[in-house]
Amino acid sequence: MAQIMIFAIEEINRSDNLLPNVSIGYRIYDTCGSRLSSMSATMALMNGYKIAAGDTCNRQSPIHAIIGETESSATVILSRTTGPFKIPVISPSATCECLSNRKQYPSFFRTIASDYHQSRALAQIVKHFGWSWVGAVNSDNDYGNNGMTIFLKTAQEEGICVEYSVKFYRTEMEKLQKVVDTIKKGTSKVIVAFLSHVEMGNLLDILINENINDLQMIGVEAWITAKSLMTQNSFHVLGGSLGFAVRKINIEGFADYVIKEFWNTAYPCSQIEGNYSQYGLNCNGFQELFALKNYNEDVSEQRYSSNVYKAVYAVAHSLHSLLNCKAQGDCENGLTVVEALKKVDFTIKMGDRVWFDNTGAIVAQYEVVNWQQDSDGSIHFKTVGYYDASLPPNQRFLLNTENIIWAGGQLEKPRSVCSESCPPGTRKATQKGRPVCCYDCIPCADGEFSNETDSINCKQCSGEYWSNDEKNNCIFKAVEFLSFTEVMGIVLVIFSLFGAGLTVLVAILFYSKKGTPIVKANNSELSFLLLFSLTLCFLCSLTFIGQPTEWSCMLRHTAFGITFVLCISCVLGKTIVVLMAFKATLPGNNVMKWFGPSQQRLSVLFFTVIQILICVLWLTLSPPLPYKNIKYYKEKIILECSLGSTIGFWAILGYIGLLAILCFILAFLARTLPDNFNEAKFITFSMLIFCAVWITFIPSYVSSPGKFTVAVEIFAILASSFGLLICIFAPKCYIILFKPEQNTKQHMMRKIPSTS
Repeated sequence: MAQIMIFAIEEINRSDNLLPNVSIGYRIYDTCGSRLSSMSATMALMNGYKIAAGDTCNRQSPIHAIIGETESSATVILSRTTGPFKIPVISPSATCECLSNRKQYPSFFRTIASDYHQSRALAQIVKHFGWSWVGAVNSDNDYGNNGMTIFLKTAQEEGICVEYSVKFYRTEMEKLQKVVDTIKKGTSKVIVAFLSHVEMGNLLDILINENINDLQMIGVEAWITAKSLMTQNSFHVLGGSLGFAVRKINIEGFADYVIKEFWNTAYPCSQIEGNYSQYGLNCNGFQELFALKNYNEDVSEQRYSSNVYKAVYAVAHSLHSLLNCKAQGDCENGLTVVEALKKVDFTIKMGDRVWFDNTGAIVAQYEVVNWQQDSDGSIHFKTVGYYDASLPPNQRFLLNTENIIWAGGQLEKPRSVCSESCPPGTRKATQKGRPVCCYDCIPCADGEFSNETDSINCKQCSGEYWSNDEKNNCIFKAVEFLSFTEVMGIVLVIFSLFGAGLTVLVAILFYSKKGTPIVKANNSELSFLLLFSLTLCFLCSLTFIGQPTEWSCMLRHTAFGITFVLCISCVLGKTIVVLMAFKATLPGNNVMKWFGPSQQRLSVLFFTVIQILICVLWLTLSPPLPYKNIKYYKEKIILECSLGSTIGFWAILGYIGLLAILCFILAFLARTLPDNFNEAKFITFSMLIFCAVWITFIPSYVSSPGKFTVAVEIFAILASSFGLLICIFAPKCYIILFKPEQNTKQHMMRKIPSTS
């Protein structure tokens, strides 16, 4: 870096256009990486070579600008010292963002970008590769602390979690060991190392000793292209490292210049023919080295040299403009080198434009380099991308990932996440006490879905939709109703048709024996009407099976109500006939003329018409209609018939119940009548079964879910219908088929002897 400064100064002194007739002089101090030495060199530069005991610092400094320091912490000291004297400090490599504060460092400039850009670029490259779980190590100085602070803030904004952030200084070896222990315990596979060259060397030594070589290192310009770190042992740890480096610029003529100076200084005899004794050096033993005299490929890797070159030329251009304005007499009052530096804007011979922004830095431009090894074992830094802060945000970052070799020589990018991505159908649930990148994947609840990876929340499916098994989409809910094709529906259909068929067989039997006394007893016309209504009762249960429609909903309840009232009316009529017949046998009683066949028909018609009127009123005001019930089951839709008016439904049932209770009471009163064939006791049993069935129906109907509600109602219809059919007609069929000798008028009219 000293050689490039001398090279630039000599180039300027030979120039006829820049500072003509003016020669630039220089002094060079080596601070040896010590802040104390840096302060001593600063005092020497500002006060000259000799300071007498009685001298005071009240005269003009003999220097116009200082090129340096190399490290940020030393540059902070240098800039604060020279700032009150308005001596500009131009650093080629101090990148700490803290130096951008113009109030504290008004005279500071740099020909390198601030770490503000590098730190943010580090977070962007981590995000680009999908690493959400990283470790962070930084130097415990101005450079490392400020740079890491910006990185951590940007990482948080980008959704990157930092497992640990540790730091150490080059002299703190115990602290360094704790840092290594933290790295070993960590689970992240990527480490962002915001370290200076010296701290990186210290860390590298321990990582090599402890054989820690499975980490993907992300580096900064301070060490990523350091040749001194490049060894076969270090490559096991740093191989595949990625990082941002200062752009490589080949300064024309410098490689030959510095190589010539080196050989002339180190081996003067290499340029002299003949006797070497005058140099006190025997060059015979270095003949093999002389073969490398023209080797200059490593000069271009000294990336900061171009920054020193730009710094020297910036000072020259500021002095040139300052001298010109003074010569022309149009300088602004108080114009200094510092003010002149703020206005410089020129292009060096390599084509790079040099100007300083309002923080005193140049535009951020980096190369993304990758540590790679050739087939012959040689290690080199391969450029795999670029970063240019002068471009629009979406064009600043350019990477060629195909050319990258990853840690351990792998061709596949390493994964570094605290938790794997949550697939669709799940949501992220943060683990308590851990960063947001550490989470559990919780399956979405029933009825919820997520169709994105790493979804934070599951979305609720809308009314008629339900989540599929994978919980990554919503599908139509299964529609449930009692169908003809399912087992329960088939069984109910079989019983319904069996009941209807059995009733028809009984009717045929009665019709074939209509002239016999047992058929003619208690009004055979009512018996046939009762059989007809029972057939309808059995068949009306079929209207409850199948997909509900507007017509089926209205038909099922009205058909049920009317047919059952017709049935109970017939039974009630038969019960009254039994009572009237007994009363008519008493002397002087002619009650049967008031309840003959015509009156019996009218009574049945009257009771049935009342039910018809209730049904008409119900269907007119608020009829039952198909209804999609999505409240009872969340995962399916119950397709059912809404009652419309619950008053209408319970009015129909109540009317049927009223007639049944009345029939039961009358039949119960007539059960002991002295008749050889007393039909009243069979009616009593039938009404007892009927009432028991419908009383148990009410709680079952209310509590049964979905299609089972319909099944319970069909069961009640079939059970009560079978009860009426069997209790009333089974005894008569038994006599007709198996006891024909009892089916005579003499047997029917014979009295049972009195027990008294």
